[in-house]
Order: sequence, then C-alpha cells, then structure tokens
Amino acid sequence: MNLFHLKEMKIFPYEERDKNVFFKSDKFKIRLIELAPGEKMPDCTMRENVIFYVLKGETTIQINDEKVIIKEGDCLISEPGNFSMISKNGVKILGIQIKNNEN
Repeated sequence: MNLFHLKEMKIFPYEERDKNVFFKSDKFKIRLIELAPGEKMPDCTMRENVIFYVLKGETTIQINDEKVIIKEGDCLISEPGNFSMISKNGVKILGIQIKNNEN
C-alpha cells in the first residue's frame, strides 16, 4: 500500500515535469500537473491512455481536434492523441498515464 499526501507535495515546473511523477509501475504512472494563471502546457503527443482529475482550478484542454474546459472535480479520460492545455486562472491536476499493449 502507498499513501500520498497530494496537498503537501511540491510541484515542479513543466521543464522538470519528470520530478512530478510520484508513482510509477510497469502499467501506469501518476504525476501532478500545475499551471499558473495564463500558463500553457506545450503541445505533446501521448501514446498512452490518460486520465486527468482536476484537484483545483480549471483549464482548457485540447485533444486532437476536440476542446473542452475541465474544472475542479472533473475527470477526463482520453485515448492516446495530441494534447495541449492552457489555464486562464491556474489549475492543479492529477494525471494518470496508462500504458497500452503497444508501448
């Protein structure tokens, strides 16, 4: 069993995003993502299924050609694709990447 106190965890900027991974197994990894007001996560291609759970704030996320606003308490589940994210007022997200059989 592993217990993580998410409210107490330090979150590193995007350039150091690998430090935000706090659990990793051969099937999935979990990280915290935080964007300051007006900050954008650079476009990236995800080969894994992804779950985003918004802990605080809201963000606009685009996956391929679909765009949606997710806010505190929302859970978004996505197939692999091209991702981008921008937050007008700041956001803190729990992100789970689930490996598929191809990666």
